[in-house]
Amino acid sequence: MLEAIAQARGRQRFDLWAYVIMPEHVHLLIHPTEQEYRISRILSSLKQPVSKRAILYVGRNEPGFLGQMTDTQPNGKTWLRFWQRGGGYDRNLWSPRYVWETIEYIHSNPVRRGLCDSETDWPWSSAGVFLGVSDGPVRLDLGSLPDDPPGC
Repeated sequence: MLEAIAQARGRQRFDLWAYVIMPEHVHLLIHPTEQEYRISRILSSLKQPVSKRAILYVGRNEPGFLGQMTDTQPNGKTWLRFWQRGGGYDRNLWSPRYVWETIEYIHSNPVRRGLCDSETDWPWSSAGVFLGVSDGPVRLDLGSLPDDPPGC
């Protein structure tokens, strides 16, 4: 996923503000840098490389599990699916306060789930960058973030 983020951000022209990669889902906070963009293209450029690698990996290392990844479409066609059907839970954030609350939510996800004790303990997160304890595995575009609102 980290490689897909790094590759997609240049092709799809978005800034990466925050992320956490969980065992069964991903949270990304991105900011498209072009006036005209298609979220479906951004999501495809993130999801497709991960899906292809995951399916190849499972096929080589645990082929019996491929049946669990088979998805039958409403038209009867079957596909191997890594990601859940649908576009995910994407939305626009219009206020700086909501941006910063969303970053807090993203970073606290592994702690809420009991996967670690501190946000900075989870290595697949941008929390360490925000708290100044690591550079993180993927570069963030903090210069384009809105100002941190008081009390947030």
